[in-house]
Parts: sequence; structure tokens; C-alpha cells
Amino acid sequence: MHYHDTEWGYPVDDDIRLFEKVCLEGFQSGLSWLTILRKRENFRAAFDGFDFYKVAQYGPDDVDRLLADAGIVRHRGKIEATINNAARAIELKNEFGTLAAYFWQFEPKPEDRPVELSEAEVRKLAQTDMSKILAKDLKKRGWKFFGPTTAYAFMQAMGLVNDHTTDCFCRPKAQEARAVFTPPKPKHT
Repeated sequence: MHYHDTEWGYPVDDDIRLFEKVCLEGFQSGLSWLTILRKRENFRAAFDGFDFYKVAQYGPDDVDRLLADAGIVRHRGKIEATINNAARAIELKNEFGTLAAYFWQFEPKPEDRPVELSEAEVRKLAQTDMSKILAKDLKKRGWKFFGPTTAYAFMQAMGLVNDHTTDCFCRPKAQEARAVFTPPKPKHT
């Protein structure tokens, strides 16, 4: 509840937090989000606080260390994807100035989103046209374990979309946070 009430759907522009959200959404694939939240602090400790510059330097010994860490999800493919994606995150930061500037380019236009969503409608949204575009672009850039469904969950988590239901008390709070938030622009524009 705390995560839902204070983080989910609120705009994020901090690169470390964004990288953490990308990674945790990847680890969540096939599991419950509650499982990931319960292990979140363990993930932070295991992956150097999701400092992507540090994670990009991980080698085989680190993979072995992480596979032996019962405090996280021990899935070789997801661990290796996180290390790979850290190097890709550095490339994005070098190209766009920040990860945030890259990701905020994928914010759907208001006319592409329903104004109000019922709980049933939110549950049906596993992916959208924009999450497909984001996933395809990241795949082209060499990212792993980040398909359209994971991309959409990430978009919800970082506030690119506000999928709090119409009757949720957080919906207007997330809308207010977005109204005063200025998305970062890529350095090359």
C-alpha cells in the first residue's frame, strides 16, 4: 500500500531511481509485484543501489555472487540482463544527457489516453502502442528482458501514465504531481 500510495504513478526523473524501476520490473516478470517489493532492499544492496555505472562493471564473479543471494530473485537471465542493461543505460545517458530525458520522450499524448479508467480497464492494460514502441527501441539498443508488458509496467511505475483508477484517492495526487513536473529534454534537441 505504501508503494502504491507514495510512488506508483508519480513522475520520476532521477536516473538511479529510473534504472532501479527498470530492473525491478524485469525481475518481476512472471512473479508477483509484492514478491519484488519485499526483496527491494535486498536488490538495492546486491546491485550497489542500482548505480548503473557500478553494475555495468560486474563480471562472472558478481553473477555467481548474485545467483547465491537468497535475498533476491536468482534468475541468471534476469541478472545478466540487469548487468547488460546497466551498460546500455550508460549509453543512453551519454546520448540523451539523462535516462529521464530518454524515457520521458515516450509519454503518451493526452489524446491517446482515456481520461478516466475503471479498475477493470486498468487490469486489462498489459501493454499499449507506446509501450511497444519503447520496448522495440530499447531492444534495438541492446536491452534485454524488457518487452512491451514490462515496458508498460515501467511506464506506470515511473509516472509516464497515471493508471490510478478513477475512485483511487491517489489519482488526483499523481495528476497534481505531474502538473508541476517538467519532463527533462534530450540534450541533442
